[in-house]
Amino acid sequence: MARLPSRGMNRVRPAQADSAPIATINTTPMIDMMLVLLILFIVSIPVRTHNVPLDLPQPGPGRPDLRPVHRLDLDAAGRTRWDNVAIDDFALRRALAAHARDPARPDLHLRADGEVRYERMDQLLAMIRSAGVTRLGLVNQLAFSRAID
Repeated sequence: MARLPSRGMNRVRPAQADSAPIATINTTPMIDMMLVLLILFIVSIPVRTHNVPLDLPQPGPGRPDLRPVHRLDLDAAGRTRWDNVAIDDFALRRALAAHARDPARPDLHLRADGEVRYERMDQLLAMIRSAGVTRLGLVNQLAFSRAID
């Protein structure tokens, strides 16, 4: 069964209907300018007017927390020193395990030479993590930034 086209589809509109003046204003450029001005005003607000009040705790009376500190050094050749005493990897694993079990919860300060190989540093960090050390401080990181530059 064939479908017949509707009567209004083939009708041609007269030319004078297209040339009639449009009675509405194009608001798109005005909206664009408004958004640009809004962004400019937001950016130009001084940073100091954006204060966030913080209620920080004040230090209480008493002595500061003086934890024992162990120092682990890694030189450029990949050799390790525990509290300025040369130590091999097997003894280092035992020292790290004892450090992690210490009830005084001492800090471990790791100082690595800037020229040390990444692989060796990664091995050392894996040993520290597997021993269960939770308090680790990286000391003298300026050497790394100098080695990178």
